[in-house]
Amino acid sequence: MTPDPVDHIAGSTPPAQAAATAAETGGHSDTSSKITEFGADQHEHAASPVGFAALLAVLGVVFGDIGTSPLYALRSTILVVSQHHQIDAWEVMGVESLILWSLILIVTVKYVLLIMRADHNGEGGIISLMALAQKVSQDSRLKLVLGMAGIAGACLFFGDGLITPAISVLSAVEGLEVSFPAARELIIPIAIVVLIGLFSVQSYGTGKVGAIFGPVMVLWFTMLGVLGLLAIVRHPHILMAISPIYAVQFIIYHGWLSFIALGSVVLSVTGAEALYADMGHFGRQPIRYAWLFCVLPCLALNYMGQGALIISDPSAISNPFFLLGPRWLQIPMIILSTMATVIASQAGISGGFSLCRQLIQLGYLPRMRITHTNKNEEGQIYLPEFNRALMVGALLLVVAFRSSDALASAYGIAVTGTFMCTCVLAMVVFRRQYHWSRAAAAVTFGGFFVMDSVFFASNALKIPQGGWVPVLLGTALTLMMTTWKRGRSLIMARQKLDSLPVNSFLARLPQSRTIRVPGMAVFMTATPEFVPTCLLHNLKHNKVLHEHVLFVTVQTLDQPEATRGHRVALQQLAPNIYRVILRYGFMETPNLPRALEELKANGVEFDAMQASYFTSRELLVRSSVPKMSRWRMSLFLLMARNAIPATEFFRIPPDRVVELGVRLAI
Repeated sequence: MTPDPVDHIAGSTPPAQAAATAAETGGHSDTSSKITEFGADQHEHAASPVGFAALLAVLGVVFGDIGTSPLYALRSTILVVSQHHQIDAWEVMGVESLILWSLILIVTVKYVLLIMRADHNGEGGIISLMALAQKVSQDSRLKLVLGMAGIAGACLFFGDGLITPAISVLSAVEGLEVSFPAARELIIPIAIVVLIGLFSVQSYGTGKVGAIFGPVMVLWFTMLGVLGLLAIVRHPHILMAISPIYAVQFIIYHGWLSFIALGSVVLSVTGAEALYADMGHFGRQPIRYAWLFCVLPCLALNYMGQGALIISDPSAISNPFFLLGPRWLQIPMIILSTMATVIASQAGISGGFSLCRQLIQLGYLPRMRITHTNKNEEGQIYLPEFNRALMVGALLLVVAFRSSDALASAYGIAVTGTFMCTCVLAMVVFRRQYHWSRAAAAVTFGGFFVMDSVFFASNALKIPQGGWVPVLLGTALTLMMTTWKRGRSLIMARQKLDSLPVNSFLARLPQSRTIRVPGMAVFMTATPEFVPTCLLHNLKHNKVLHEHVLFVTVQTLDQPEATRGHRVALQQLAPNIYRVILRYGFMETPNLPRALEELKANGVEFDAMQASYFTSRELLVRSSVPKMSRWRMSLFLLMARNAIPATEFFRIPPDRVVELGVRLAI
């Protein structure tokens, strides 16, 4: 399907210009009435209460990924060292110290205490951070760099969301081999069945799927802490690993080998980005309290318990997590860990849905079908096409890598790449938004950037073994997003060049012989200062104009939600002819009929089931002097054909739509 002008409405207006464009009159002197702004259907973020219910919900959604890292993080790191020689007790202590201080510095200090302060109207995540960094920056080149950092981080986050279900489910099912060695051949089929079941229930919505997540994760973290504590009691000297001296000693002694081991250490902090991304759903305080007083202590106890077990019994290195408990507990722990990894995967999938919608709204991806699974919660959405793509990708990874240890090679690059992009954006935000001194911002986030770069470089060594997966995926997604953004910009520029200014049209209208017919016509346009192309084509072919006319533009702001009272901007251009600008944040999904219903409060009679919506369907062709290379043009056309119709995206009744074709050369 070829795109239509409404293709450039959702996210077509550059975020930095959206607010200014929405408030302007179009620069014309043909209007006499002022702009009226209203709209109260959007909500504002309030401070989330820190109660038991909030903490339970946070444990069930936010910490699934990082909470299941003990299944594979320590084992993968120890195996790196044990492949070269018999591992000694002090080396286990060194690995433990590296993991513990990674949790303290990267998760606790960087994310929980610092970056979670940088909310954008209560929302978190790398796209919100990118929008906030661009908002506080003045230089256009810096904004471009920040935009690319945000897009690169988002693409790597998609890679993380693709790998998380595969590695989490595989690592849990591999526990069967501990109790039943003969079940080795069943691990892949069982993992495939679990993944298919996980993705198949997404259409029911996060609310229903996650109804039991909180209690399960409470039990999970309780078991992590209890099993780890029992092992520590038997070998309390492992507590000395809290000292960073062991980490420094391990790095100095092993040198290059320690650098390689860091590629597995970083697996212990996977999911740190989810703490920030889910801040808009739960608020920063519940996430902080849950991390500091529950998740971090339980993770630390379990990691040290595993280390104590390996020191006392080196053969336990095969699977220290499941060997940590008594034999009778292994089967229940396999079941519990499988449930926990499904929850961890659910968090990544839900985060991917939200991120995908943000990118669609900001104009970096073509429209996709978005289903709201909860009529009371804007954030609970389901994207069937995106869900199918994730499922196919996760299944391919399971079949191709066949073990969590092999898949760990592909995991680290996606995580550390996102960490680096977040550091760049946070440095700008804390310098400009929170007025940190240049030295303080550079030292703080520059130090974290160096740390993240070391982790990234270590994982880059794994590119031949599987690290190429997120690199390839991130590169492909970046090319797609930049191509889509560039193509839409070219179409908008071409439309402006071929369009007629509104003031010229209105000046000629009284002298024309245009017949006015009863009814209301809604003409969609991406450029409010110009006459919609579909209106001109309707006049050309049908020779009539409706008695009541609305020129409607939907703009995406560089903020998560539209400000209360500023959803709709209404301006009367001429008798019964109005310009309507609808503003949505990048965390919202437009609903045109519902927004236009609010016009009644300002004296404009609007009946969603009686109005006729006019759009243009464009046939895109290469111009004589093309501004895009042939391969990018082909990619853009392919993406445009697979975009869902604008009428469906904006929830316009299909039986009220009139489409008019137009040929457009870019």
